[in-house]
Amino acid sequence: MKWTSLNDLRESYLSFFESKGHLRHKSFPLIPPADDKSLLLINAGMAPLKKYFKGEEEPPRHRMTTCQKCIRTPDIERVGKTARHGTFFEMLGNFSFGDYFKREATAWAWEYLTKVLEIPEDRLWVTIYEEDDEAFEIWNKQNGVPADRIVRLGKDDNFWEIGSGPCGPCSEIHFDRGEGFGCGKPDCAGVACDCDRIIEIWNLVFTQFDGDGNGNYTPLSHPNIDTGMGLERLAVVMQGVNNLFEVDTIQNIMKAISDKAGVKYGDDEQKDVALRVITDHIRSTCFLVCDGVVPSNEGRGYVLRRLLRRAARFGKLLGIKGTFLSDIVPVVAHENLTAYPELTEKLEYIKKIISIEEEKFSKTIDAGTEILGAMIDKVKADGGDTLPGDEVFKLNDTFGFPLDLTREIAEEKGLKIDEEGFTALMNEQKQRARKARADKGDFGWATETLDLGDVNTKTEFVGYTENECEAKVLALIDADSNEATGTKSEGKVILILDKTPFYGEGGGQVGDTGVISSDGLKIEITDTKKTNDGIYLHIGQVCEGSVSVGDTVHASINTERRAAIRRNHSAAHLLQAALRQVLGNHVEQAGSYVDENRVRFDFSHYTAMTKEEISRVECIVNEQILNALSVETVETDIETAKKAGAMALFGEKYGSVVRMVKMGDFSTELCGGTHLKNTAEAGLFKIISESSVASGVRRIEGTTGKGVLEFIAEQSSLIEDTAREMKIQNPHDISKRAAQLMTELKTEKTEREKLNDKLAASAIDSIINGKRKVGKFTLITGQTEGLSVNAVRGVCDKIKADPDAVAVISVCIEGKYNLVACAGADAVKNGANAGSILKALSDIVGGGGGGRPDSATSGVRFGEKIPEALEKVSEILLNI
Repeated sequence: MKWTSLNDLRESYLSFFESKGHLRHKSFPLIPPADDKSLLLINAGMAPLKKYFKGEEEPPRHRMTTCQKCIRTPDIERVGKTARHGTFFEMLGNFSFGDYFKREATAWAWEYLTKVLEIPEDRLWVTIYEEDDEAFEIWNKQNGVPADRIVRLGKDDNFWEIGSGPCGPCSEIHFDRGEGFGCGKPDCAGVACDCDRIIEIWNLVFTQFDGDGNGNYTPLSHPNIDTGMGLERLAVVMQGVNNLFEVDTIQNIMKAISDKAGVKYGDDEQKDVALRVITDHIRSTCFLVCDGVVPSNEGRGYVLRRLLRRAARFGKLLGIKGTFLSDIVPVVAHENLTAYPELTEKLEYIKKIISIEEEKFSKTIDAGTEILGAMIDKVKADGGDTLPGDEVFKLNDTFGFPLDLTREIAEEKGLKIDEEGFTALMNEQKQRARKARADKGDFGWATETLDLGDVNTKTEFVGYTENECEAKVLALIDADSNEATGTKSEGKVILILDKTPFYGEGGGQVGDTGVISSDGLKIEITDTKKTNDGIYLHIGQVCEGSVSVGDTVHASINTERRAAIRRNHSAAHLLQAALRQVLGNHVEQAGSYVDENRVRFDFSHYTAMTKEEISRVECIVNEQILNALSVETVETDIETAKKAGAMALFGEKYGSVVRMVKMGDFSTELCGGTHLKNTAEAGLFKIISESSVASGVRRIEGTTGKGVLEFIAEQSSLIEDTAREMKIQNPHDISKRAAQLMTELKTEKTEREKLNDKLAASAIDSIINGKRKVGKFTLITGQTEGLSVNAVRGVCDKIKADPDAVAVISVCIEGKYNLVACAGADAVKNGANAGSILKALSDIVGGGGGGRPDSATSGVRFGEKIPEALEKVSEILLNI
């Protein structure tokens, strides 16, 4: 048993199982397939392979081996506080889909550990399910494991089962780390002890039954093997270290953080906690961003945001000034270069996403921590143990301070938070948002609520080559009741045909419109949808006659509209290729919408595009249109398509046969939409706008063909109208006249400010005349109306000429109140602090704000309490 690096262990394992006939597959992305709604993120080696275990798809080989990157966050609060917990890990696994079973799985596991890694047999233990005599015989007789080192355990420990479905016993291999890791109890040398001496390293699941969920099990005709071994835990064993944070690659990441903070791991437990948190979370963060996750307030985006912000907070606790996490990214990429070169390929993109989010959070955390600190102090001073739900909600809603961070900081101070109160207010806010959407007419249309009658076969789609066809009506659905009907003679209807030229909405492309007709029948189709089972739903209005199930009808699409959609869809492909050429290979599609008017394309990018970048992208797309590239579509398998360089939509599920759309040598994508035959048919392409959709996601809207002509006409009309309003004869003089107007407005603004200053001086004279001596200070307080905050600040600057002066003046403009405070130089030396005074007054008037000791400004929620607050100032000064 010799020291082995983590990267060498990974390669050793995969190579070993390749030698046993397994297909080595690279790690699947952390984002689950689009059809797997059960997982937010991949959390086990078998998770991406469920479709093979369930028999839903044929695997590329019936023996596979992977090293799967995984993320688990249920114990996120424990990460750092112990050296056991982590959110990111790699899972080694070998899998059999109806091929080999227990004999091979156990033999190879034992061979790998004892022969390849040379782990002494007397340091290994095996556990089995208490009723699995077959496993005992195989381990004992075939593999030579002594009977006294095979431990039988019950269902809770050694039987894998989730509800009903495939399940079975499992067998775990444990490693004895030696007495030095033990607890000293008499039974410490056995697997039953829960100390750190004997640890599980490999779990072999024998999926051999189909359970009904009630304790009844039927043997499967083709049992499966699913094994999992944590790579980091195996490295702990092979390197003889205490925990995963001391493993070579992870230790190198931690050392970079230690150097950044100027601390050493092992010197201080609190600092060690922070180092472990940052080390784990930066690993998770890098892999999540690399796999296409961007920070957000929902789903996996929130997991990323929470990890990143938690790491940033612990960096501040270590005393690191400013942002730093992006500086650690190159170290993470370097340590994982052999297995995950994509981290290095996307290095700049990952750094940028992390940097933007950390900078954004740094603004939130400073203000939020100060407010939370005051909240905690108040609760403790009042003898309480719970932060009020409304205050926690305000901290979250107004200042963007995350609930989980509030909870964690409160726990560190020995307090709880009013979760129920917070949740109630959050639910009220969601209800208001839902009502607002409903008021705007935003509603969902769910195909799963429809009665599809007896239809259970896919609709034959002929629309790639045909614009019309004869078809048979298989089902009719009343669009108002969503119930099946035999005949429909008026009103809204949904038709299901055996075949159709109508494209069903999908892949970002809208559904076709057109007409379904026969003798005496005319149905105007206004939209076409497609169910997950491939059944096309033609939604329309019966205009003439009646239609019945079994009728033969003529289906014809609106060809002019389809042609416009095709132009915009093909332009979207050219646009993505151009964006990658100009911005970099980190650009990936994050969503799209294509109709007859425009193309909307969302993509991963961290900053707004410059005017020059937008112009270059638009120019490249138009060059490819003018190059008249041939557009070819080829049906092939997914692996062949990827080898041909086809871009796939991240997280999308693709079947065994995929459709590859190739535009010369410029663009190759997997796509099921309708496209041009030649790029020249697009005519022209024009980018209309570029904007932000979410953090790390940008959006371009553009148009093609007639849409460009309409856009030019609109712009020309706008220019002419603007010239007329500005009384300009020549539209080319608009920019010159606009500059003149801006200069005039700037001059007028300056004059207004001068007048405002004079009014302020006049209004405040009476306030200053009311100054009085309070202890060591000269106090000035008063209320103003109609003066700006800036005007009052200017007056305060003059008041500070009196070194002993302290002033607090209220401002009211259109019902909105503020407080402005200042303190002269000697007043500050004697303990007066403008920011602290306003903070104390916020208990009376609400609101918040702050500033320097000599100058501060705050908002006010309760304007009627301003007189009471101003009276309080003298009391504050007397207590200094």
